[in-house]
Amino acid sequence: MSAGDKLARSFGAATVSVDQRQQLIRRTFAQVAPRYDVMNDLMSMGIHRLWKSAFVALAAARPGEIAVDLAGGTGDIALALASAGARTLVVDPSPEMMRAGRGRPGADGLRWIAAEAERLPFPDASIDLITISFGIRNATRVDDALAEIARVLKPGGRLFCLEFSTPQAWLRPFYGLWSRTAIPLLGAIVSRRRDAYRYLVESIRRFPDQAEFASMIASSGLVDVEWRDYSFGIAAVHSARKPAA
Repeated sequence: MSAGDKLARSFGAATVSVDQRQQLIRRTFAQVAPRYDVMNDLMSMGIHRLWKSAFVALAAARPGEIAVDLAGGTGDIALALASAGARTLVVDPSPEMMRAGRGRPGADGLRWIAAEAERLPFPDASIDLITISFGIRNATRVDDALAEIARVLKPGGRLFCLEFSTPQAWLRPFYGLWSRTAIPLLGAIVSRRRDAYRYLVESIRRFPDQAEFASMIASSGLVDVEWRDYSFGIAAVHSARKPAA
């Protein structure tokens, strides 16, 4: 059973079509877009900014490279990549999320593309660097998204994926309580979208752990798959590269 199907079952559906899951995800992010960055600060108590800073440093974009930030949302990661000299594109299925990011300083220097991770609008072997932060778990089919990433990366191209993951055992009860109660409550107060944040919490809970996700990346044909945990495993960065020709 895919991560998406597990998530659907958590909402009481025995099966879910691709179209239904796409509609659910798009509706969710359309609802949360106006307050998305504020909610990220509140949900993580600002720690997500430290994770993202370390993530960008690991990705190490180079001047002249073509970089794609998948599920790039409001463009914070893409702007950091562009500041290193990379020609950077934001790819996200949600026009509302990208609209919220276009007002950022420097955002007019990015290229914004509405597309799904499972159907990337790029030729084979055309991208040097792909980043995705807190978005791969929302792909309709994670395996298909990873296959597309492998397709469009140049030989030697790199993937860096920052995602919520499985905390160390001692932390799980406290983290689970926080995510199940505080995050939907904050969503209700700040964005008036409790159900949307309930979905986001469930998507985190149902996502594969570090080792399982690493195996999925390797199955796409990428090599040198590694991960490092942040904040005792609450989040993790997975990295990989496409084999050289």
